[in-house]
Amino acid sequence: MAKSSDKLRCGVIGVGMGKGHVKGYQSHKRAEVVALADVDPNRLKAAATELGIARQYTDPLVMLRKENLDVVSVATPNKFHKPLTLAALEAGCHVLCEKPMAMNAAEAREMADTAEKAKRRLMINFSYRFTEQSWALKGQVASGILGDIYFARTIWHRRRGLPGFGGWFGKKDLAGGGPLIDLGVHRIDLALWLMGYPRPVWVMGGTYDPIASELARKQGREFDVEDLAVAMVRFDNGAMLEIEASWAANIAEREMMETRLFGTRGGLVQRNLNEGYAYEAELYTEREGCQFDMKLHPPVPGCPSAYYHFIESILNNTPHVATAQEGLTVMELLDAIYASAAAGEPIHVGAATPAAGRARRGKR
Repeated sequence: MAKSSDKLRCGVIGVGMGKGHVKGYQSHKRAEVVALADVDPNRLKAAATELGIARQYTDPLVMLRKENLDVVSVATPNKFHKPLTLAALEAGCHVLCEKPMAMNAAEAREMADTAEKAKRRLMINFSYRFTEQSWALKGQVASGILGDIYFARTIWHRRRGLPGFGGWFGKKDLAGGGPLIDLGVHRIDLALWLMGYPRPVWVMGGTYDPIASELARKQGREFDVEDLAVAMVRFDNGAMLEIEASWAANIAEREMMETRLFGTRGGLVQRNLNEGYAYEAELYTEREGCQFDMKLHPPVPGCPSAYYHFIESILNNTPHVATAQEGLTVMELLDAIYASAAAGEPIHVGAATPAAGRARRGKR
């Protein structure tokens, strides 16, 4: 419940990705972003000026102590998701945490358990659910048009797209992994969400770094994660999912995103257009012996942003999507993929440990 009878008081930790969180909350008439926190004072001041936020903190724990917040966004490097989420929950706040949920499944489980004990919400910002194409496809799947889903493929490849090369994204101790945990996590969640979040049983995974590691060596940059990861996942219902994610790959497209589902009565695809961040969605069915293709034409009614949805769910005391439990399932899957890549053999999901999850580099 809100501590204010009028608006939910929101705070955002991390003003890089966090600027999107601020704008998302500001789109809701009953949400007010009252404070920002970031360890970089110059970045903090610039963001606060741009966004019109007066109260600024270089220590997020001080913000949590001093401000009477209802909602907190954690939009920091992955290493800090767990401690800051726990601190915000203990301060009595609902939390929207950036993806990936944590560095590993053990951290994610502690976050989920703490939220449950605190009786506070913890939502993971799986933002690729909140596109018109994804929202519409979820409605179609729920209607039963695909029948039973038995196979899916979800990918995000970049020809050369290493984020902040030499920065925290390429450091395992800060990020937890490379494109699998950065890009792949979005496509994995989207596929699992459309599939109804079946329980993964085992995975066979591989990770490689031939392109980025060579660039890092030439430029004297630190880089100890993969630049490409692949996996095959089997679920408890017998369905399977193929996963591919890369920051650097020798492909024609600058950026390629696609999620496909194969069902007993139909199939679907959501993919990006013109190597950018606009999308299209199509359905493929058979009726009375004839094969039909259906293409979505936006707008899609009722498709909110993740931030608007989170505020609405709190105000109306209704369930939110992208739950902590779903975030934990994704982290268990990521742990297993990295462990399988390191071991060179299939891994049962839940049996992986953070220590086993180091990327196994492919032959160059």
